[in-house]
Amino acid sequence: MSLYVAYVLVGLAIAMPVGAITVEMTKQGLKNGFMHGWAVGLGGMTIDIVLVFALYMGLASILAMPLIQLPMWIIGAGFLFLLGYDSIKNADHDITLAGEKVTKSFFASYFNGLLVAISPGNLVFWVNVFGVVLAKSYGQGESTSFLIIAAGVLSGILLHDIGLLTIVSVTRKAMNRKMIRTFTIVAGFLLIGFACYFIYEFIQGIKIYI
Repeated sequence: MSLYVAYVLVGLAIAMPVGAITVEMTKQGLKNGFMHGWAVGLGGMTIDIVLVFALYMGLASILAMPLIQLPMWIIGAGFLFLLGYDSIKNADHDITLAGEKVTKSFFASYFNGLLVAISPGNLVFWVNVFGVVLAKSYGQGESTSFLIIAAGVLSGILLHDIGLLTIVSVTRKAMNRKMIRTFTIVAGFLLIGFACYFIYEFIQGIKIYI
């Protein structure tokens, strides 16, 4: 139990820094309410769970190879750039104020979460941050500890998502359409910023071979 609680805190710490999933969750939460932000989070968690099992089966050693990571960074940058561009272009679309009926599909928001989380650059990030924590225990042959640590980290991320969306849903009640549109545009630029970071990582990786 102490190991589980310790890694719940690790999961919270990992999820706290603003990332592409956090930006997309907040954007959808403001535009369409708690459940749509939650749908994005569920999409991200789906990929996290798949990644945990993949790491358990030994994927971490493959994804850690520089020749595998380099194309993933640049493809991931493309994913996030397109998502950021779409966010800016369609900032006026699908905005539902508090008390209004939501027209956007729950599964469309879930798919957005999957799209951000499955971005190859995002997978590399998780292998480097999340995977090191998990692979260490598994590498020592402690498969039970691996599962407890994985459950703790995922629980921490889940708590972060619920806390964030609770704040967003309360904040949303005080926001008008123009404010939500402005935030959506800002979110788009942030996603493009993450795409630029992925390109930077790609360039840094290329320098090794120059």
